[in-house]
Amino acid sequence: MTPMTPVTPANAVNAVNAVNAIDVTGARTHEAAEVITGARERIDALDDRIIGLIQERMAVSAVVQEARITSGGRRVNLSREMEILGHYSSALGRPGTALAMTLLELCRGRI
Repeated sequence: MTPMTPVTPANAVNAVNAVNAIDVTGARTHEAAEVITGARERIDALDDRIIGLIQERMAVSAVVQEARITSGGRRVNLSREMEILGHYSSALGRPGTALAMTLLELCRGRI
């Protein structure tokens, strides 16, 4: 809204929404707030997909563990877990190792 724009209920609501978007995003301009809001929506969608993939990984891991135990083996294969840790570390660096540890814990429980 510019100084010459007449004040109407719609303009007032738009101005409040613009200020709220800036407050919520931490941006200093309305344009930046719009970019951040759109990016956050994409991040939320990606997070939903990641959670779904983790749940799928947990289910597949349960099948592997059940087959291993049924055949007389151990629930956990430490050499395989080391491969997974190395893979995540190579792809994502040190934080990748922590992420892999969390995934392994989710998928097999604590050892």
